[in-house]
Amino acid sequence: MLQLPEPTTSCMRTLASVEEAYEHCRLLMAHYSKTFYIGSLLMPKAKRRAIWAIYMWCRRTDELVDGPNANQTTNETLDQWERRLEAIFAGHPHDDLDVALVDTIEHFPLDIQPFRDMIAGQQMDLYRSRYETFEELYLYCYRVAGTVGLMSTAVMGVASPRSTAPWHQPETTRSAIDDAIALGIAKQLTNILRDVGEDARRGRIYLPLADLALFNYTEDDLLKGVVDDRWRALMQFQIQRARKFYLQAESGIGALNEDARLPVWSALMLYSQILNVIERNDYNNFTQRAYVPGGKKLAALPIAWLRSKVL
Repeated sequence: MLQLPEPTTSCMRTLASVEEAYEHCRLLMAHYSKTFYIGSLLMPKAKRRAIWAIYMWCRRTDELVDGPNANQTTNETLDQWERRLEAIFAGHPHDDLDVALVDTIEHFPLDIQPFRDMIAGQQMDLYRSRYETFEELYLYCYRVAGTVGLMSTAVMGVASPRSTAPWHQPETTRSAIDDAIALGIAKQLTNILRDVGEDARRGRIYLPLADLALFNYTEDDLLKGVVDDRWRALMQFQIQRARKFYLQAESGIGALNEDARLPVWSALMLYSQILNVIERNDYNNFTQRAYVPGGKKLAALPIAWLRSKVL
């Protein structure tokens, strides 16, 4: 269980060195997110360490609302967390994990706004447990996951376009950013489908209510975990939507720096396999968690390597 220090507590001890801080991030990421960790190992040292630091900040932010002490989190808690974020960007770490993020900010062109947007997404979870339309859900997905695409792109870097014409460069950069956001959206939609049963037990429904109505499936059906033809059709619709975002994300990987393409292809392919498992489980994502075995993850890496070279 990840323990979060209180945002307002002052550190009374000497903080870890940069090397120790990154190692702490690495160990925690390897424990909590094996898929992301595998992808990070395919990056050059500086970039993978930066991804570890960003991942840990994002996880800690998420834990404030979804972690073991989430019932103690208020808007003031998140306001304090944002003030702490501002201190990090000013070069003032609060604890060991912050040390790694401060160092990452010093070496990569990270913007504070995606971090702020992620905190705003967590604030949505404090007062919302339903989304009427996909447009409303999209904003939430952008804030809690699309922002990760923006943070990661700042670390991975965008390759210079084949054309040297200067007017092509902003278009290439903008496309890469849009596609990075799309990958974050795809992953969050996948999380929602994988965790629908767990979320329902907490009284949360992230699937748009308009989509439920479209398939004549009710909130009560979802909270009871009813798996029937209506649910299967609804899941097929949701999976198709997620795959469209994965497809958009694929088109932007080639715009990234060459040393970032393999890890991004790997992460995309490994995460999208969760959708395949949901289908194989006959769409019972209430009592069967969609889990991709380690062997299948490893089998995807050669394909990811090939795609990183030719696409």
